[in-house]
Amino acid sequence: MSATSPGELPAAREARRGSAGLPAGPGGPAPWSGLLFVDKPAGVTSHDVVDRARRRLRAPGAGHLGTLDPGACGLLILALGAATRCAAVWQSGAKTYEATMRFGVVTSTQDLQGDVLERHEVALEERQVREAASRLLGEIEQVPPMVSALKVGGRRLHRLAREGLTVERRPRRVHVHAWEWLAFAWPEASFRVVVSGGTYVRTLAHDLGAVLGPGAALKSLRRLRSEPFGLERAATWRDLDELAPGEVLRRAGLPLADALRMLPVVVLDRAGAEALGFGRRPAVEPGAAPVKGGLRSVVFFGPGEEPLALGELEPDPMRPGGLLACPHVVFPWAVRQGKP
Repeated sequence: MSATSPGELPAAREARRGSAGLPAGPGGPAPWSGLLFVDKPAGVTSHDVVDRARRRLRAPGAGHLGTLDPGACGLLILALGAATRCAAVWQSGAKTYEATMRFGVVTSTQDLQGDVLERHEVALEERQVREAASRLLGEIEQVPPMVSALKVGGRRLHRLAREGLTVERRPRRVHVHAWEWLAFAWPEASFRVVVSGGTYVRTLAHDLGAVLGPGAALKSLRRLRSEPFGLERAATWRDLDELAPGEVLRRAGLPLADALRMLPVVVLDRAGAEALGFGRRPAVEPGAAPVKGGLRSVVFFGPGEEPLALGELEPDPMRPGGLLACPHVVFPWAVRQGKP
């Protein structure tokens, strides 16, 4: 069932109307689902941005796809509506940041917002910094900072840190894809870095300072990209307050159907869409999509080009060479009740 067939399910049509760019009105179609790109300013938390979006866009289920510290700015991606059930699809992309670090200081938070623990004279050359940074390229082990949103024993590290506690953190493997130096103005230096998801840039700065000797702490941080998305269409903090909800979504929103096309797409015909909605596994023909690629490796679309579910393809034991569509996250508008 990889080819489309005429006709569109009424519930799916309503879902598509609800994700066309305007928030749903009272008694209207399903709430808008998709991604919202925001250029977060420094001085507000990621949760502040989510709260404002929830209130202004009437999106009670909104959440973000990766925290930016209060002192950091730049791209913050919010998931609205049914997109909150797909967060893992977009969280693994590489991140690009521009930052400034200050050498000669070590702080409790690895940035200049923390308490100063050490001060040292800085007698470095650009060549030394570039060479030391090159040794931190590729796959490295990184110990998450205490001031982070990571959970240990069920509690956020930053909350433990506020209580004056320090706990053991296991090193995590991260990948530094590129590290470009933009300017040196001693004792500070600015750079652009491309890293894997889950990498702490403040810890990169701290570790580089430790390698070089005088220590270092992050002064500023701006996220430019979270692949495959950038700041090009992001709404500002003021936009969320001053623009009409529909205008915010038109400018800075990406409907769920478009956001999910970074995954392999399998299009079901009307019968297959109905079967999926009733909890069955419809038969599909082999194509470009991977088989047994993981629980969220494929997106299933209906005949009207609406996303119905995330899942995977598995071999069909009753049809040699055939496949079954196995949904794992079914969107509310695709669910059918009663007898088929």
